Amino acid sequence: MRRKIPTLGALIAFEAAARHESFSRAASELALTEGAISRQISQLEDYLGLPLFNRVKKRLTLTATGRTYATKVREDLSRIERNTIAAMIPQDVNKVVELAVMPTFSAKWLIPRLGEFQQIHPDITVNLNERPHPFLFGDSHLDAAVHFEHPSWAGTVQVHLFEEELVPVCAPTLKNIEQCEKAVDLASFTLLHKTSREEAWPRWFEAANARRDFDFLRGPRYDLFSMLIAGALSGVGVALVPRLYVQQEIADGRLIIPVDKSIRGLKRYCLVYPEHKEMSPSLRLLADYLLECAAQARDASCAMSLDTESENVSGK
Repeated sequence: MRRKIPTLGALIAFEAAARHESFSRAASELALTEGAISRQISQLEDYLGLPLFNRVKKRLTLTATGRTYATKVREDLSRIERNTIAAMIPQDVNKVVELAVMPTFSAKWLIPRLGEFQQIHPDITVNLNERPHPFLFGDSHLDAAVHFEHPSWAGTVQVHLFEEELVPVCAPTLKNIEQCEKAVDLASFTLLHKTSREEAWPRWFEAANARRDFDFLRGPRYDLFSMLIAGALSGVGVALVPRLYVQQEIADGRLIIPVDKSIRGLKRYCLVYPEHKEMSPSLRLLADYLLECAAQARDASCAMSLDTESENVSGK
């Protein structure tokens, strides 16, 4: 049975034209004439039986269907390119681990630990793939993920690594921050929120036994923890972020913890892999290594908490 797939040339031309919303820029990128791009798009629209672009007064915009299709085509072309490059590089597929990760977590915690793993197992290649949300392993090329725990993530085994610990941080130069002596004092500063964590600051103030006659939800929203950290470093306000994301900035003195009170339990990091697929030997080695690193992180966090409690008691 013949597959209902347009020509690869038409899909490549469409992806470039959709990305630029311009036939001329797509032609320049692909080293083709504008007429050639136009013909490829017309052939693709004829094949699909629907328009992919709106053409109004020489201005090109994607239709709703065209925009959705462009996203899918871009993903598929990237997958084909990735698989082609992999085929061109001789390597044992059993020595490659495709790992899904969250961007900030991978940059701040995972990648700094992969160097040691690479030294121990130089024959294993770990490829990192950004996946900020749960996905179906059956629809992907991925072997495992380091992600937040999701009870509804179907068809997976989720192995606990450690709890997220959120601490308030700000630049040491933030105006009047030296006058901050207790948790409630932070309410007078600009609070930076993560868009998906509206409950974080209220939970922190509640854990600190701060009175509730303040609007703890005011302040700007940022989508990523990396944005919150950048905002804190720039003196925009006080951010509530995972301690493990800012350890270096705190050690360097670029960030301070104005009130040493943290909260845990909002999120849990875990290693996720398909329930009905046997782990490859390479993935098993990586999993064991990450579990060992996580145990060390838990021990260090417990020691830090005990030190803080000791300081609080001695200071009374």
